[in-house]
Amino acid sequence: MRRIIVRLGCRAVVPLALSFALLLPLAASPASDDVVVIANPSVPVNDLSFAELRRIFLGERQFWSSNLRISLLLSAPAARDREVLLKTVYDMSEAQLRQHWIGKVFRAEVASAPQMFYSDEEILQAVAAIPGSIAAVNAARIPRGIKVVRIDGHLPGESSYRLR
Repeated sequence: MRRIIVRLGCRAVVPLALSFALLLPLAASPASDDVVVIANPSVPVNDLSFAELRRIFLGERQFWSSNLRISLLLSAPAARDREVLLKTVYDMSEAQLRQHWIGKVFRAEVASAPQMFYSDEEILQAVAAIPGSIAAVNAARIPRGIKVVRIDGHLPGESSYRLR
């Protein structure tokens, strides 16, 4: 009888412990709410100041170097990472951002507006494939090996990181 209780106890404890262990990294990870700036490996920078990041995302800076054009990739409207960019980097509403890019294209200040994607997976694939590309996505969805750009020397999860 005692052997049956011990076996049942182990069967109940193991799934409970596994469930807790799977949830623990999510609760302990402060970077999961952060938005991370990623870039194609061809991009010659590893750290950007917030002012430089803003210039890039506003289309004011269009080249990494004399022969490598910046390709800006954005999430579709209503994505959380886009909302963070609107609030922290652009300091604009969605309508103001749309008008900003229409004006830049109309005045021939840029060749085209940023490419828009509907999932983080699409953005990750595009960043890997397009030389000079840069984007911002949810930090929790970043696979190993992707180039993460520091902002003012900080990475997601650090207390001074600004994109949250």
